[in-house]
Amino acid sequence: MYSTTQDPRTRRVRPEIESSWSRSRLNGLRQDGEPALTHGTVAGGGILVRAALPVLDRGQAELDEARCALVLADREAHVIDVRCGDGMFRKALAAFGIVPGVRFGEEQVGTNAVGTPLETRQGLLVCGTDHFMTAFRGFACYGHPIIHPITRRTEGVVNIGAFSGEEHPLFAPLVRRIVRDIEDRLQMDSTRTQRRLLAAFQAAARSPRRPVMVVGQGIVLATPAALALLEPADHAAVQACVEGMRPGGEVNHRLTLVCGRTVRLKCAPVDGADGALIDIVADRPDRREAAGTALAADWPLLVVGEPGSGRTTEAQRAAGPDACVLDATDSVWQGEQTWAKGMAALLESTGDPVIIENVQLLSEQVTALAAKCVRTARRRTVLTSTPGEHLDAVHAPLAALCNARCDLLPLRRRRHEIPRLAQSMLADELGAGRARLTADSLRVLAAQSWPGNLAELRRVVQFVAGRRSAGDIVPADLPASHRGVPAPTSPLRQAEREVIVAAIEAAGGNRLQAARALGVSRSTLYNRMRALRIH
Repeated sequence: MYSTTQDPRTRRVRPEIESSWSRSRLNGLRQDGEPALTHGTVAGGGILVRAALPVLDRGQAELDEARCALVLADREAHVIDVRCGDGMFRKALAAFGIVPGVRFGEEQVGTNAVGTPLETRQGLLVCGTDHFMTAFRGFACYGHPIIHPITRRTEGVVNIGAFSGEEHPLFAPLVRRIVRDIEDRLQMDSTRTQRRLLAAFQAAARSPRRPVMVVGQGIVLATPAALALLEPADHAAVQACVEGMRPGGEVNHRLTLVCGRTVRLKCAPVDGADGALIDIVADRPDRREAAGTALAADWPLLVVGEPGSGRTTEAQRAAGPDACVLDATDSVWQGEQTWAKGMAALLESTGDPVIIENVQLLSEQVTALAAKCVRTARRRTVLTSTPGEHLDAVHAPLAALCNARCDLLPLRRRRHEIPRLAQSMLADELGAGRARLTADSLRVLAAQSWPGNLAELRRVVQFVAGRRSAGDIVPADLPASHRGVPAPTSPLRQAEREVIVAAIEAAGGNRLQAARALGVSRSTLYNRMRALRIH
């Protein structure tokens, strides 16, 4: 083992450490900065806790009063348990914030033996100056990820740490053995879980006419009635609904099946198992939706959504196929004055409805003129816009005129619809029945983040259609950029991503202006955009 006191500028840095340091910088961290540790609720149950605690008990007994600690963290790098027999070392850990509930991901503290093994899914020794932040260079740690033997999903990490210079050569073998024991218990627990899921399914499936499913770790069960109702794309959509469940009570989803029928999915967690029982119930049409294009009955109509989310399609559905379309992006090459005169003349005349696209691009002066024209318009009018604070500021005069508003959810918030949409787009490209996305392909597509929404999904489908015009489309046929299943994103990172995207859109793509609105420097904004893969 190399010396941990060697000058980091002269010693050779291992590739895995160098790569982690790069990610730390992209996360906007500074080496001499104060650790920004966030605290959360300590997990009190779940498969990881059930499997790991007895193993940690044995590990703690073996270490006795050695000046080191065992740390268990979950897949989001939240510390669940800290085991330490030496009082002085335990106080040192607490002084640095290493306590149950704290989050030790790379985005919080940079390179460390909790967050970095979770990023790489490999064991890692982090000694002294290997730590990105100076505050933690007094420690030497080895961390190893816990991989579920059935689902192959990362469940957490076990870390052993000591003061720098006091680490033992057997730290790595000890932690690897502890992780193996935990993974063995996870496998045994999965067997019990599957038995519970099977029992729940048998109890619910006494009537073969009842469309019901059970989805859990490595198991999917369905009654004949459910199998007759669901196409492969529907199965993937149902599983996407279940994967978004959180521990707790029942949740309901509405789902439009490939056949066009709308159903409600009543998803209830199965006691003592990481899975759900799903009742498929025919949906009763909402009176407000029975009118078809009910939103179009109130004019003007404002359609709000992210780029690629289907704003134009929704506007044309409401206004009809003969609607006249004005796009605010044309004002760039026409000139604002010429564009505004054309808009005013069109709205003053009679005729088919008018769609004004991308009103978020209008200047304050043109917005005021547009509001006056829309207020006195002799045609029905639909406006489209990106979401953001601009609707309550510069473009508030237009938004306030609209008697109806349609907010389109981004694709990442309706993953259960992705399988049906993808299959439908494929049929549009190749014709019905010529090619079929397999269930595995649909699950991979449903797991993507889709920053480009429906437009991005259509581009992927067009790529697939150009590559395979008939037969089954498997994950290997998808473009490389959309072939892998991304690691689960934490709610915090997802929320941060959405805030940044909304700020950039509200600023009309001006990143300096977006940074000012967010209260950060432009370099910090660029760092966070790279870390969150915002293009």
